[in-house]
Amino acid sequence: MPQGASTAATPDGRHAGQPLAEGCSPSHGADVNGPTAVFKSVSKLETDRITGGVLLNQKVNPQILAKPEDRAKLIAMLRAFFNRLHGFHVQYNVVDRAVLLDAQAHPEQHRDLIVRVAGYSAFFVVLSKQTQDDIIARTEQTL
Repeated sequence: MPQGASTAATPDGRHAGQPLAEGCSPSHGADVNGPTAVFKSVSKLETDRITGGVLLNQKVNPQILAKPEDRAKLIAMLRAFFNRLHGFHVQYNVVDRAVLLDAQAHPEQHRDLIVRVAGYSAFFVVLSKQTQDDIIARTEQTL
């Protein structure tokens, strides 16, 4: 957030002052080919040359975990990322966009909602509106 506030517009369509993507996560709206494409892109990074590792955030709807076959797909995708593509790190927000919007409108009803922000977790309702909007704007991946 702070770096984005002082960064000019970028060629990918990001406007001046808007947040930058966190870590190696794609910019909002840039990850249009699904989570496997994100994993393939991120796996090309030479992580052994990056001090402190790499931060990759993904957001999925809780429905992705509702059926055993969908959980199996997620497990297979994660195994491929780490075992075949030699991925370094991924962290998930498993939350419905509607819940996040409701938490903005009615924070008193969502005091226990915790989200991944960048390299840390925080209670959603205590984050700035700008940070909340940034988390809401993240692409919700499907399998």
